[in-house]
Amino acid sequence: MKKIYTYILFVLLLLPTIVQAQITTNPEFPNVNSEITITFDSSQESRLGTFSGDLYAHTGVLIEGNTEWQHVIGSWGDNTAQPQLTNNNDGTYTLVITPNITDFYSVPGNEVVRQMAFVFRSADGSQQTDDILVDVYDEGLVVTFDAPSDNEMIAKNEVLQVEIKSNISESLSLYLDDVLVETTTTEQEINTTVQSNVAGTHKLEAVAVSGSEEVRKTINFYVREDVVIEDMPAGIIEGINYIDDNTVTLAMYAPNKDFAFVIGDFTNWEINNNYQLKKDEDYFWITIDNLTAGQEYVFQYLIDGNVKIADPYADKLLDPWNDQYISDTTYPNLIPYPSDKTSEIASVLQTGQTAFNWTDSQFSMPAEEDLVIYELHVRDFVASGDIKTVTDTLDYLQSLGVNVIELMPFNEFEGNDSWGYNPSFYFAPDKAYGTKNDYKNFINECHNRGIAVFMDMVLNHTYGQSPFLRMYFDGSRPTADNPWYNQEHNFQNTDAHWGYDINHESAATQKLVDRINAYWMNEYHIDGFRFDFTKGFSNKSHPNSGSDVWGSDYDADRIRLLKRMADEIWAVKSDAVVIFEHLSENSEEKELAAHGIMLWGNANHDYSEASMGYSSSLNSVSWKNRTWDGPKLVSYMESHDEERMMYRNLNFGNSAGDYNVTELNTALARVEAAAAFFFTIPGPKMIWQFGELGYDFSIDENGRVGRKPIRWDYYDNTNRKRLYDVFSSLIDIKINEVAFESNDFVLNTGSFLKRIEINHSDMDVRVIGNFDVEEGEIDPNFSQTGSWYDYFSGQEISVSDVNAKITLAPGEYHIYTTKQLTTPDVASAPLASNVSISGTFREDEVLTASYTYSDVNNDLEGTSTYQWYRAEDANGTNEVAISGATDLTYTLARADRANFVRFSVTPVAQTGELLTGNTVYSAYTDEIAYSTGIDDVLAKELKLYPNPVKDILHLANMNQVSNVHIYTANGMLVRSIAAPNSSEEINLGNLASGTYLMVFEMEDRSKLTRKIIKQ
Repeated sequence: MKKIYTYILFVLLLLPTIVQAQITTNPEFPNVNSEITITFDSSQESRLGTFSGDLYAHTGVLIEGNTEWQHVIGSWGDNTAQPQLTNNNDGTYTLVITPNITDFYSVPGNEVVRQMAFVFRSADGSQQTDDILVDVYDEGLVVTFDAPSDNEMIAKNEVLQVEIKSNISESLSLYLDDVLVETTTTEQEINTTVQSNVAGTHKLEAVAVSGSEEVRKTINFYVREDVVIEDMPAGIIEGINYIDDNTVTLAMYAPNKDFAFVIGDFTNWEINNNYQLKKDEDYFWITIDNLTAGQEYVFQYLIDGNVKIADPYADKLLDPWNDQYISDTTYPNLIPYPSDKTSEIASVLQTGQTAFNWTDSQFSMPAEEDLVIYELHVRDFVASGDIKTVTDTLDYLQSLGVNVIELMPFNEFEGNDSWGYNPSFYFAPDKAYGTKNDYKNFINECHNRGIAVFMDMVLNHTYGQSPFLRMYFDGSRPTADNPWYNQEHNFQNTDAHWGYDINHESAATQKLVDRINAYWMNEYHIDGFRFDFTKGFSNKSHPNSGSDVWGSDYDADRIRLLKRMADEIWAVKSDAVVIFEHLSENSEEKELAAHGIMLWGNANHDYSEASMGYSSSLNSVSWKNRTWDGPKLVSYMESHDEERMMYRNLNFGNSAGDYNVTELNTALARVEAAAAFFFTIPGPKMIWQFGELGYDFSIDENGRVGRKPIRWDYYDNTNRKRLYDVFSSLIDIKINEVAFESNDFVLNTGSFLKRIEINHSDMDVRVIGNFDVEEGEIDPNFSQTGSWYDYFSGQEISVSDVNAKITLAPGEYHIYTTKQLTTPDVASAPLASNVSISGTFREDEVLTASYTYSDVNNDLEGTSTYQWYRAEDANGTNEVAISGATDLTYTLARADRANFVRFSVTPVAQTGELLTGNTVYSAYTDEIAYSTGIDDVLAKELKLYPNPVKDILHLANMNQVSNVHIYTANGMLVRSIAAPNSSEEINLGNLASGTYLMVFEMEDRSKLTRKIIKQ
C-alpha cells in the first residue's frame, strides 16, 4: 500500500500557469510602489469551480534573474501566517497588497520584482488553484501583450488574435515583422488579428509613445508547416529507436493530437519546421541523422504547441529541479540540464553506446516455495544512498542466506528522496541511486551469487510529472480522451486516492504495461515483480463506506486484467515471479494463486502481538488455511509498510515479574522465537531490511516515508548479531531441507504455547515455543518415539512418550527433527537454570543457593554474578537488593525477620561472543522466622539499666516488644506500657523499695521476664 506524497511547492512547479481569466488587478499595471487589489474569480479556476468557502493565499514573488518563488509569506497550510482573501459572496475574492509590494513581501531594495505568485487554497488545504502569476511593471509608460502568449504556434493562414495595452500612451502601434498593422492615438489598447502563410518565426512588436517617451514590447509567434502524413518505418516502436551510430527514429503515440515538434540540442532548442514530426494515424515520428556516436543529446517533444514533455520511453531523464542535488559520486559526469534553453523534464538519447557485459548466463531461479526475499530500500539501506554501495553489501546478504532481493521502486520517481511510489517515467532507473550500468552491475553480481532480483512496480497511479498524464490533462484531472488514465478514481474512499488513476481496461494501458514489464526483464535481467496495490487495477466503483471500501470484494474484470498481465510476463520470461500486493477477498487471491501468481501475506500484526507477549494466532501464514492449492503466499512479519516488531517490543511489550519484553535482549530473543515460527512454515517468505538485526526505529521516525537511521553498527552488537545468525540458520534449513517444502503440516498457534508439526519422508519436524511471559507446559505431539534432535543445540533427546509435556520458559522455543542436522554456528550466552535455595528460613541461619550452568558453545563458566534480595512478601513487594550479599551463601539477619528472600545468578562464561547470559531468579523462601531462644535474642539486644534502680529505668532495643508489664513479687500489676518505643524511660520513683518482675510480651506472642530491684 502506498502513502500520499505531498511535495506541495515541488508539485506546483509542474502545473501550468494560469493568469488572465481568474485574476484582475487594480491598478491594471501594478508596480512595486502601488497598493494593489487582487480580485480572483473562482468560477474561472478549473480546480476549484465556483467556490464559497474561506480562501488563503500561499504567495511570494519572482525576482528578476530567478525563476523560483522568493519571500514567501508563512508556510504552506499555516492559516495564522498566510493572508486570507475577502469573500465577496459572488464567487469572487479580493486580496489587498498594502501598502505596496516591497513592504508586503519584505523585498530588499536591491531586488527587482517581476511577478507576484499565488496559490489560493481552501482553509483545510484540500482544494487549491494552480500557480497564478501576476506581472509587475516598472513605473511610468507601460505597454504589454494580453494576447497571444510568447512563441505561440499556429498553422499557415490561421487567424491569430492580438491584444496590446498601454497605461498612459498618446499613441499605440502594432507591427508584424516590422510592418505596421495598426495604430491609434485615441485609445490605449488595440484588438486585432494577424495571419501568415509563411512558415517560421514571426515578430510582433507593440510601441507606445507618451510625449518624448517611447516603450516597446516584442514577442514572437511561429507558423508551422502542414503536417506530413507518412507511414512509420517498419519495426519502429514508441520511444527512441537507435538505427545506427548516427541515426535515431523517434516515435510517439498521441491520438487526437494535431502536430508535434522535437526540440533539443540538435535544433539549438529552437522550433524548426525541419524537426516537425510526421504523422501516421495516431503516431508521430521523425528520423534524425548526422548525430555523433557516443554524444548525449537532450531533447523534448512540443505537442500542439503547448505541451512540452520528455520522451516517455527514454532510459535517462534530466530534471531541472532535482538533478542539482545528485552527487558526482552517485552519478559521475551527469550532463547538466539546459536551464537557459527550456523548462520541464527533458530526455536524453545517445547513439553508439557500449553494451553492458552480462556474465549471468548460468543463473537459475530458486524454486518458488523456497523463496526468501529481502525487501530493500536503497536510500535507507546504505548511507551513500546509491546502488553501487548496495552491491558492496552483497557479502552480508549472501551470508544471511536470502535468495531474492526485492528493490523498492527504482524507476524514475518524483524528486530524489522518496519511497518510490510516485512514479514519473517507467523506462529509466532513477539517477538518485546511480547510473543504469550501476543497476545492471548490481543485478549481474546478484545473479553470480545465486540471488534473484525483483522489482517493485507501481502501475496503479502516477503523479503530475508523468508524460502520459501531461499529454492529456486539463489542469486538474486527465482529459476524457487520455488513452491511459481514468478521469476519476474508482475508489470513492479517498484513502485509496494516490495521484491520478491509471485505466487498466484501456488497450493503450495494457500495451504500455506489457512494454514496461518486458523492458525490465530483457534490458535489466529482472527476475520478477512485486506489483503495488493491484486492487486498483479495476474500473469497478467502490463505495466510500461499507464492506468494499478498499475494493476487497470479488471483481471478475480485475481478475481478468491481472491474469492477462501475468500471462504476458510469462510469455517473455517463463520463470518470472509475479507477486501482487492484493490483500483482498480470499476468493480473488485463491483464484490468482491458482493461476500461478504469488501474493503478499501481511502477518505483521499477528507476529508483533505474539512477540510482545499477547494473545495471537499465526495460522494465517499458512496457504493451506486459506484453502489455496499451493504455496503462493509470500508472508512477512515486516515490510516497508508495517511497524517494526522490535519497536513494538521495546515500547509495548508485556511483562510478568522479572521477565520484561521491553528489555533489549529479551525483545531480541522474542523476535528470534517469532522467526523460528516464521521461516519453518512451508511457503515463500519475505523479510524487511535490518529486521535480522532487530531494527527498532518506528516506521513513523522522521515521518512515515521519511529517511530512517541506518544502523550498520547493530551488526557489532553481539546480541543483535546472534539474531542475524539465527535468521541465517533458519533460512538455511528453510531453503535446503526438503521437509520445509512439505504439504503435510499443521499449525497449532492459537494459544501462547505454539506448535508447528511437519511430516515428510525425509524427516519430521516439531517446532514448539512459549510466547507467554510466564512459564508453561506444551505437548510437542511427537510423531514417533526414539531419537529427536534439537536443531540449535545439536542435543539428542530420547522420546518414549510422544505426548510427554515439555516445560518452556517465557520466550523459549525449540526445533526438533528426526534427522540430525548440522548444528548452526550461533553465538549463545550461557544459561543458568534450576536456581534454588536450601537451609532453614530463620534468622541467624545460613542459606545456600545452587544452580545449573550450561552453555551451548561449551564455554566454561567464568565469574558469574550473584545477588540476594529481601521483599515484604512472596510477590516481591518493595524488594531491595541486600547490600554485600553477593555470594552463594547468605546468613539471615535480624532485618530479614518476617520478610521473604530470594537469590539470582547472572551466568558468565570464560570465553565466547556472548559472555553474559540472562539473570535468573530463584523462588522466594518462606517467611523468615525469629531466632531460636527469645532469651538469647533479648540477652543480645534488650537492655535494662540501671538495675538496681532508684528512680529512672532505661529500656533499649525493644523493636520486637509489643507490651511491657511490671508486677510486684506477689503478682500484682502496678504498671503497663502498650506498644513501647524502641527506647523508653520509666519513672519508678513512686514505687516502694523491693523486688519487682518486668514481663516483656514479644511480637511472636512469647514472653520474657526480668527481675528489677527498686532501691
